[in-house]
Amino acid sequence: MNKIESMNRLTLHHKAHITVLRAEHLGMCFGVRDAINFAQSKVADHPITVMGELVHNTTVLNDLKKRGVRFEDKPEQVETKSAMITAHGASNRTRNRAKAAGLQISDATCPLVHYAHKQILELTAIGYHPIIIGRLGHVEVRGLTEDLSEYDVVLCEDEINALTAKPRFGVVAQTTQPIARVRALVKHLKSGFPNSEVRFIDTVCKPTKQRQSAAEKLARKSDMVLVVGGINSNNTHELMRTCRRFCERVHHVQGPDEILAEWLFDTDTIGITAGTSTPDELIDAVENRVYSISSLNIRKVS
Repeated sequence: MNKIESMNRLTLHHKAHITVLRAEHLGMCFGVRDAINFAQSKVADHPITVMGELVHNTTVLNDLKKRGVRFEDKPEQVETKSAMITAHGASNRTRNRAKAAGLQISDATCPLVHYAHKQILELTAIGYHPIIIGRLGHVEVRGLTEDLSEYDVVLCEDEINALTAKPRFGVVAQTTQPIARVRALVKHLKSGFPNSEVRFIDTVCKPTKQRQSAAEKLARKSDMVLVVGGINSNNTHELMRTCRRFCERVHHVQGPDEILAEWLFDTDTIGITAGTSTPDELIDAVENRVYSISSLNIRKVS
C-alpha cells in the first residue's frame, strides 16, 4: 500500500471536467453591504465601537478590526465616544442605555429589521399579544422583544402548543426565517387556537426569500452543496437546512480552507450558496478552491 492509500485510502487521477453551480441569489444583501460601508466611513473619521457583531461573518469583522473598528457587547463597555447599532438592530432600551452612557449613536440597522420592529410594536399597541417566530436568544430577536412587557418566541409546533390562549395574537417573524416555515407555524397557531384572532404580518425579508428559493433549486440539481457563511449566521444555518432537504451531501464552510478533498469523491456537480453576510470575494475563493482540489480527481479506493 502506498503512502496516500495508507493515509486515507485515496487515489488521485486527473479530472477533465467538474461543474460548479452558483445559486441564482446568494451572498451579501443590501442591508449588510450598507452596514459595512457605513462602519468603514465612520471609522475613517473617528474611533467607533460596534455594540455586538456588525454582521455575522468573521472575514468581514476581521477586516473592520484592521481598519480600527472596535467591538463590545454592552454600552457600558464602550470606550470610544461613538457607538454603532449592528445591522441586526437593537431595542429602544439598549439605545437609551447607550445614550445614558454619553455615547453618540450611529445606526446601521437594516431597514427591513426596522420594519419588523415597527410592526410588532404597532400590533402590541392595539392589543395583540406579540409572537415572534424566530430563534430565541438571537441578536435580532432580542432587539424585537426587549421593549415588550410580554411576548412569546416560537420556532416549532410544540412551542406553539405550549402557548397560553389569548383573545388576539399578533405575529411577526425574524427577518431571516424561511417563509415556508413561518407560514406553516402561523397556520398551526390558527388551528390550535380557533377562538383567537391571529394577525400575521410578513416581516421575512426579500433577500432571505430569494436565497431560500434559489438554494432549493440549486440543491435539487447538485451532487453536493457548499454553504458559505459565518458560524453565528442564522440565515446561513437556514440555507443549510433547506439544502439538506433536497441534497444528501451539504457542508457549511466559513472559508476555502475548510473544504476537505474527500467531499469531492465521485462528485460531478457542486452547488455553492452563501449567507447574506458573506462577501463576494469569499464566495470566489471557495469556488477557486473547489477547482484547485478537483484538478486532481480524488476517488475512494475499494
